[in-house]
Amino acid sequence: MQLSPEAIATIRHLIHGHFGADAGIWLFGSRLVDAARGGHVDLYVEPDGVPDESLLLARQALRRDLERLLRIPVDRVVNPGCTTAFMRQT
Repeated sequence: MQLSPEAIATIRHLIHGHFGADAGIWLFGSRLVDAARGGHVDLYVEPDGVPDESLLLARQALRRDLERLLRIPVDRVVNPGCTTAFMRQT
């Protein structure tokens, strides 16, 4: 994995702050492969208790905060509670 322990801690802290302490977090994409040259971070997030009316604002704030602190582009998929085929592949 191409993320430092500090970056992982930052990601967890910010996602839990924006989407709740029990939010699910999955990293996917090129950052999972040590030999790949990932230029950004891909995250899949399942919120814990975020009201629908503030989901868009929370998504925007998460991206802003992550990119500011990690200093790399961040793509995030936020799924408010639906289990997908993507998640069943784990």
